[in-house]
Amino acid sequence: MGAKRALIVDDSKSARLFLARILEKYEIDVDSVENAESAMDYLATHRPDVIFMDHLMPGMDGFQAVQAIKNNPITATIPIMMYTSQEGELYLGQARALGAVGVLPKQIKPTDVSKVLYQLHLLADRRSSYQSSFRALTLPPLEGAAAESGAANDSAVLPKVLTETSLREQFAELRRALVAGIDTQTDRITAEVRALLLEAMPPPSPVPESTVPPPRTWEWGWAVAAVALAIAFATTALWWYQSSQLDALTAQVAQLRHDIITAPAPSAAAPGRAAGATSSGLSGPADLGAGGGAPSLEANRTVTGQVPARALPTDARPLIVTVPYGADAFGGPRLEIVRQLLDRMVKDGRGGMVDIKSFAGRFCLMGNATDGYSLAPEETPFTRCDVVGNPAEEGLSAAQRMSLPLANLIGGVRNSSHGRLDVQPSTGDANATVTPYPQVSPELTAGEWNRAGSANNRIEIRVR
Repeated sequence: MGAKRALIVDDSKSARLFLARILEKYEIDVDSVENAESAMDYLATHRPDVIFMDHLMPGMDGFQAVQAIKNNPITATIPIMMYTSQEGELYLGQARALGAVGVLPKQIKPTDVSKVLYQLHLLADRRSSYQSSFRALTLPPLEGAAAESGAANDSAVLPKVLTETSLREQFAELRRALVAGIDTQTDRITAEVRALLLEAMPPPSPVPESTVPPPRTWEWGWAVAAVALAIAFATTALWWYQSSQLDALTAQVAQLRHDIITAPAPSAAAPGRAAGATSSGLSGPADLGAGGGAPSLEANRTVTGQVPARALPTDARPLIVTVPYGADAFGGPRLEIVRQLLDRMVKDGRGGMVDIKSFAGRFCLMGNATDGYSLAPEETPFTRCDVVGNPAEEGLSAAQRMSLPLANLIGGVRNSSHGRLDVQPSTGDANATVTPYPQVSPELTAGEWNRAGSANNRIEIRVR
């Protein structure tokens, strides 16, 4: 084992074992304890190079433990990484304010751990200059999108948030998948080449020197050339696949931007009706007509569709927002949508219950429970899927999925509305789909199945 040592503090035995296996692959010695009190006893006689600290534990929690370690001059210089399911900018700021260097989510991949170890200088940085200079695609600003006054300005906030934030999430996820895929393919090809070379080497034999034929160096030259050609072909194919994925994503974003420009604005003659329906992805709320009349129920079906300034979702017409695979259902752009809706209701003096229900879609996945799962390539036959489901979401309650920023937002809304407005997160039935899954057949591909899974992986917002 290596000279570096890590301490894992977590009351979950499975979480400790999972992270320990990954660290041991990088030749890091690992010690683990199940609570903060045991960690303090450990630090009295040991000095690890890094501490991975859980947040929610019986007795002293993770933040209290970080504060105690940083207040002790003997242990204050040990870097601490929060290893928890909590996330969000607010939680990261709180952790860093107490002395933690960052937050490592429990749904991690080996590449995420390697980046943390590089940052902490526990591993030598083996990344090339080409990898370190990789930059995300930057799209030009919208042409012809003029600022509008009145309700149109208010209604354009949600499309802008969905477009820009979703694009950053997709590019970041695709970049992580590209790096992980190349690392995996390189390790596999290297192992296969090593095995082929070992098989091709002739075993030693006690043949007299006079009978040994001269070495046939030209055969080894052809073998090495063939192996090098195979490696180059595999790397080129992987690069082409990832480039095609980026091109497809760029085309989708361009289409979404076009929809924003060409979407019709709400009619002044019919203030009680929402904008017309377009492509599926986000179901807009029903518009509550001005003047106190009965609400007019007309749903929008667009990721970037114009939502009227006075529109609110109802039981009959909920606001539906899709969630990318592996993303936090109650975080990112979904949290911003909820925040804008609640701010509008508080400003208008509205009361009631806002029901936010999350639904887990089922996906065709490749991988295993140890190294994690990822979406299968689109052309993969459906019968080759390792798992069909959503392991990261299945079995989690609404409380477990609630992020710290959402909890803080709900508490603030209750205070500012003096109890007239409340928010209730819950978990929906995965069998309640908005897009039917395709019929299973030998011709079915992972891409066809996962498109339906992406539409069904969503949250629904209703105002009661």
